[in-house]
Amino acid sequence: MNAPAFDLVLRNARVATASDSFDCDIGIRGGRIAALGDALAGGAREIDAAGRTVTPGGVDAHCHLDQPMAAPVRMADDFDSGTRAAACGGTTTVIPFAAQERGQSLRAAVTDYHHRAEGRAHVDYAFHLIVSDPTPQVLGEELPALIGEGYTSFKIYMTYDDLKLDDGQVLDVLEVARRHGAMAMVHAENADCIEWLTKKLEAAGRTAPRFHAHARPMLVEREATHRAIALSQLVDVPILIVHVSGREAVEQIRWARAQGLNVFAETCPQYLFLTAADLGIDDSYLGARCVCSPPPRDASNQEVIWAGLNDGLFTVFSSDHAPFRYEGTEGKQPGGEQVAFRHIPNGIPGIETRLPLLYSEGVLGGRMTIHKFVELTSTNPAKAYGLHPRKGTVAIGADADLVVWDEREFVLRNEQLHHAVDYTPYEGMTLRAWPGLTLSRGEVVWDGATFHGRAGRGRFLACGEPSLLPRRG
Repeated sequence: MNAPAFDLVLRNARVATASDSFDCDIGIRGGRIAALGDALAGGAREIDAAGRTVTPGGVDAHCHLDQPMAAPVRMADDFDSGTRAAACGGTTTVIPFAAQERGQSLRAAVTDYHHRAEGRAHVDYAFHLIVSDPTPQVLGEELPALIGEGYTSFKIYMTYDDLKLDDGQVLDVLEVARRHGAMAMVHAENADCIEWLTKKLEAAGRTAPRFHAHARPMLVEREATHRAIALSQLVDVPILIVHVSGREAVEQIRWARAQGLNVFAETCPQYLFLTAADLGIDDSYLGARCVCSPPPRDASNQEVIWAGLNDGLFTVFSSDHAPFRYEGTEGKQPGGEQVAFRHIPNGIPGIETRLPLLYSEGVLGGRMTIHKFVELTSTNPAKAYGLHPRKGTVAIGADADLVVWDEREFVLRNEQLHHAVDYTPYEGMTLRAWPGLTLSRGEVVWDGATFHGRAGRGRFLACGEPSLLPRRG
């Protein structure tokens, strides 16, 4: 008796990529897509997609998992719970951050992060680096060596006292990116303006969570975005501005593009679905759940972000998942105390809800095409960080990372989610879709009701040179 032609055949799929839609069967062998066609030969296992939309697995290129924090604060999600939530939300590749601490070597940060991930991840993962201490050793030896080993992207901060670099340090790091073909990500907010405003607010007794947004108005993001662009222009290197929140930063990026500069941009669900009002309209501490940086803006800025997603201003749509529990002593209430806004851990959960939110309101809400959805959530992130075409597409030879979508209305509740956070900022929203099936390298890790992953099955991915960068001569 002949052996089955494939390990798995996904029948009757309505495939959507960043450029095309087509009906086909998908034959999977050895964890990769081996064939696309009509009436493919049999598989050892077969699943009928029944004409439902099938997209590439999501690539969440900006998330934080088990990142070291100053006590008593601790992130709620490690690589186990975080990648479980990712899979149940249709994401099959995550790229969190190996964060260097001041005084620590960059190599030590990477070693520590591998230890945190090993044996825990359910889906595949790569690492960005965070460069917070660009010593001569880091710039001259460690960072170039790590780029060559597959850590081809790194993040630099213009705010947060324990992470921020001054302009000269930014230039030094960007020069390494240019020389070695890496993608530099920039958190663009003016730290000095934020500190000045924060002190003014504190002196006036305005320390409730809602004043976090007052300390970070759009102009601090606008100024830092402009400065980051100028620094990248001076070095002649592309950059990617992360988590862009609204009109003023968008205008700076549009100006840079009009000058022919290679400036890429990312945004996140909180800038489409939350506003400053979610930080509180009074002094209630509940607004701490939505404290993130930059903060959500207003409804008019949401429309600016939607427009940028559709017209090519944004390259990547990420979650910026930064998971802290609201209750307890390790999250939004450090030590069990309701603290002033400057001391509230920044970040909100979103690794599981990123794709369903954008699919529901973007694709099914008529705000974007399915192709744009795939481009922003899967294909472009894979290209931006050197994982394409292994990830981010439905093509022969690509990893069989696939999502079969169920289109149905339901009200989102945190109890339905699989992260280790005790809330979702999107509680009570009516969504129109959720992954009915998630395949990671041909294995069903989520069937729409039950999680089937196993800790340690996720593989570390060494990244190649980002394909969005200009080719080096």
